[in-house]
Amino acid sequence: MSDSALQRDLTGSTLVETKAIIKNVDMSEDMSQRAIELAMQALEAYPVEKDTAMYMKKEFDRIYGTTWHCVVGKQFGSFVTHETKNFIYFYLGPVAFLLWKTS
Repeated sequence: MSDSALQRDLTGSTLVETKAIIKNVDMSEDMSQRAIELAMQALEAYPVEKDTAMYMKKEFDRIYGTTWHCVVGKQFGSFVTHETKNFIYFYLGPVAFLLWKTS
């Protein structure tokens, strides 16, 4: 699957392609690809950012075991500690995704 998604432009009427831009990653290629795919699905299914984050967290808990955390938004700061090989920070268009696991 491609790491791009179709999103509505600012008017809400035209679909435009959005590529995933990975800012920082410490996880396998397969896991990071899964994160991007789930983020694309979540953006389509859940228009509210907290619901998008909840979907991502629950899916990663289900697939990779607990305990995952997720922040989704257009503007936020963060400082987190994560398990090795269990962190990704990326953008889909203007929306940032921060996903990490703790023990």
